[in-house]
Amino acid sequence: MQNLTSDDLYKIIGQNVAKFRKEKGLSQLDLSLAMGYKSVSVVSGTEIYYNGKHFNIEHLLKISQILNIEISEFLKPWYFYLYFIIKHSLLYLK
Repeated sequence: MQNLTSDDLYKIIGQNVAKFRKEKGLSQLDLSLAMGYKSVSVVSGTEIYYNGKHFNIEHLLKISQILNIEISEFLKPWYFYLYFIIKHSLLYLK
């Protein structure tokens, strides 16, 4: 995962939160409510890194406890790794 930018990492984390949330059968609203929020805005915006919104460490700790997974799972690139490779490959083609 070398050469990742912070933007890349935030996108990986958001994609992984969405992936694990869906695997556990939770909606964005379900997760938001479990985190103590009254709307989906935090979860929906941060899952897609909308306008630079990203999960902070407190969010990730709460989410890992709610979903009963290790916090480190959010950092693994999974299928987002393919996006990263394609993105950087295109830079070399220019």
